[in-house]
Amino acid sequence: MQNSINTGKPTLVYFSGENCSVCKVLKPKIEQEIQKALPKFELFEVKTDLDRELTANFMIFSIPTTLIFFDSKEFKRYGRNMSVPLFIEELKRPYELMSE
Repeated sequence: MQNSINTGKPTLVYFSGENCSVCKVLKPKIEQEIQKALPKFELFEVKTDLDRELTANFMIFSIPTTLIFFDSKEFKRYGRNMSVPLFIEELKRPYELMSE
């Protein structure tokens, strides 16, 4: 995951938990839409209850949390309540600029 971020690839990191029902419902929706609309994205999932150090390093305080990286920098952070269509729409413009 860190290698993908460091090389500047568009990267999505999805922080979830084993006992998080919202996480389990949201993840496949995000994956499906990203793969369809923004196929160059690298997708990663971090289970906060299993990787506490990484969770702390990224300052994740609630789940699900989705981090978006463009050009090795955190571009945006999405918390619990998110609209997947709006999420994809917000990423299209920077994604297209990065893909040129």
